[in-house]
Amino acid sequence: MGADQKAQAKTDQAKGKAKEAAGRTVGNERLVAEGRADQTKGDAREAKEKTKDAFKN
Repeated sequence: MGADQKAQAKTDQAKGKAKEAAGRTVGNERLVAEGRADQTKGDAREAKEKTKDAFKN
């Protein structure tokens, strides 16, 4: 389960970066904000997984 969550975190981060870049390119602030939100969600998920890994060892 942990590997799936880590992969999902990386996916969220990449998707967020793409959305943010696309939003900046076309001047769509809502898309930029959605991209940042996706990146934050991915960062939070990644931090949670790192914390869980730290307590396993």
